[in-house]
Amino acid sequence: MANIEKRTSNDGKISYRVKIRIKGHPAETATFERITDAKDWAKITEGAIKDRRYFRNTESKKRTLAELIDKYIEDVLPQKPKSEAKQKSQLEWWKKELGDYFLIDITPAIIAEKRDALSKENTRFKRKYSPATINRYLAALSHALTIAANDWGWLEDSPMRKVSKNKEPRGRVRFLADDERKALLAVCKKSGSEYLYPLVVLALSTGMRQGEILGLTWADVNLDKQYLILHETKNGERRRVPLTGLAHAEIKKLSKVRRIDTGLLFPHPTIKDQHFDLRTPWEAVLTKAEIKDFRFHDLRHSTASYLAMNGASLAEIAEVLGHKTLQMVKRYAHLSEAHTSKVVASMNAKFFG
Repeated sequence: MANIEKRTSNDGKISYRVKIRIKGHPAETATFERITDAKDWAKITEGAIKDRRYFRNTESKKRTLAELIDKYIEDVLPQKPKSEAKQKSQLEWWKKELGDYFLIDITPAIIAEKRDALSKENTRFKRKYSPATINRYLAALSHALTIAANDWGWLEDSPMRKVSKNKEPRGRVRFLADDERKALLAVCKKSGSEYLYPLVVLALSTGMRQGEILGLTWADVNLDKQYLILHETKNGERRRVPLTGLAHAEIKKLSKVRRIDTGLLFPHPTIKDQHFDLRTPWEAVLTKAEIKDFRFHDLRHSTASYLAMNGASLAEIAEVLGHKTLQMVKRYAHLSEAHTSKVVASMNAKFFG
């Protein structure tokens, strides 16, 4: 129930203090100069509380999205070093588009409108943003809004909950055919770069990601026991990677001429503690080897595909690639059908033959 108390100040000014007490909800108070305003506020607020429409939080009415993003970039992003640069760029885009809006005005509809606008923009490479990339932009904003709601109390809830993501295409499975693999390795070997050939061999042999390979240091390598240790991986867990065959031979050869001014396996030729710049030489060897529609990350797909075709189970492929679940490796299931058929045939022969 609402209680309205008339008050008179020392200078004779009259005001009306309203206090609302409803079981199960904190007391709400407000002060007005006119009795009619006090009664109107009491009636509206009581109804809103009973209908669970009343929000005590006023931060969303005085904070802008720009303030939220600035605080998130300063306080939260440093805790995510692997994705800090990329997410900062994505959040700056949202700040440019919606930064002037108060948080209370950041609705699902306005976010969806900007999501659709982004799909019509061009990247710096003059290409359209892919559905997956747009979803990464949405994810960056979503986490910032969630932190603002849960940790800072700036929002009652994140409006992102009602914004749909773009449908992403099925996972890509582009791997090197035998003749492509031989051509690529031959061109890499003759490229004149001391690092390109061993780097590509290592990628094909282990399925490691580009960033994992370029970040390797000699402290991560055990040539005697033939393994590498990855301390920084995408899923946040350390991973032990077998180093065998040609990859082991190439890394061992590289160790004999390693630089003493850096611990990196693949250092930049002139910049200290900077890794080898792969982009230009990689694009050059693809052109010379006449390999189309192929990215460095597809070397990882090639490893997984070779494993599947050689009889490895999906669980074994996931372990090699460092995936926590089988979801990401199901795209290779069709390549292991022959192996699956042999397993089923063997079971039938044993129990029903």
